[in-house]
Amino acid sequence: MAVLSTVLVVAPLVAIFIYLVYRGASSLNLDFFTQVPKPVGETGGGMANAIAGSAILLAVGSLIGVPVGIAGGVFLAEFGRGTKLANAVRFTADVLNGVPSIVMGIAIYSLIVVPQGHFSAFSGGVALGIMMIPTVCRTTEEMLLMVPHAVREAALGLGVPAWRSVLSITLKTASPGVITGCMLAFARVAGETAPLLFTALGNSFMSTSLDRPIEALPLQIYVFALSPYDDQHRLAWAGALVLISLIVVAVSLVRYVTSRGVLKGAS
Repeated sequence: MAVLSTVLVVAPLVAIFIYLVYRGASSLNLDFFTQVPKPVGETGGGMANAIAGSAILLAVGSLIGVPVGIAGGVFLAEFGRGTKLANAVRFTADVLNGVPSIVMGIAIYSLIVVPQGHFSAFSGGVALGIMMIPTVCRTTEEMLLMVPHAVREAALGLGVPAWRSVLSITLKTASPGVITGCMLAFARVAGETAPLLFTALGNSFMSTSLDRPIEALPLQIYVFALSPYDDQHRLAWAGALVLISLIVVAVSLVRYVTSRGVLKGAS
């Protein structure tokens, strides 16, 4: 039964990946990674602008979501246990984790896009970053709570300040789990489309400016999937394959480095 359950969990992922390879691998070439999409009706082109845009959006989102999420998790596990503020933060994180992504996009549209008067990569990064915070926060809290209390007592017994003990000992010991939580949050937002429709909007040209609309792989896949042109459908399948491959590679790389002990706080 355990083996059967494992197969049932893994089978959908394997089936999706194999089908994406079948539909999209033939469209992967140098042009796909170096050129922008061709005008409607023309064949060829690529998704270089979408790949670069996704990297920028995820970088901005990670710069916002990871530090805030880790700081929130540290507060919940180390400094705010049993307080009303900690309970409020924990409840807010749980609610935020269940907010539909399109609602997040509409909220950021009202708070940033409307006052700015235009769509931008920055607003898209903010939307993704806020979506990362609850996952990182709750994962960090759970990982810190798993660190034996004797470790904290030993550090405090040696005269180490509480804040230094948290940063240098407790957080370092829990770092493999914290990093895994960050990668889970990263993987979750990497494929989000709805919030980017209201914030980043999309851009048919190469753009690296945070103050201008920017393309992203999920947005480009969505637009091309709705297109009536077979060539754009072909590029959409290739983009989906690249997107899921990037997520799998990123998560696998972090897990490998962690398992080798390079990032293990306990070492």
